[in-house]
Amino acid sequence: MTPDQIEKYVDAASAALELPVSAAHRPGVLENFTRLAQLAALVNEFPLTPEDEPAPLWKPGV
Repeated sequence: MTPDQIEKYVDAASAALELPVSAAHRPGVLENFTRLAQLAALVNEFPLTPEDEPAPLWKPGV
């Protein structure tokens, strides 16, 4: 994601959740989302084959 896309996403998510981000916290929130987008890109780049299976469903206490 580009910095502009991250800013738009943070603004949209903040509005949708009715969770305002103060001006003092905005730089940190944007920095965190930038890092998260970089981590998500690594996950999305990992090649999967048709033989790859999803993890089993974990049910605690069962």
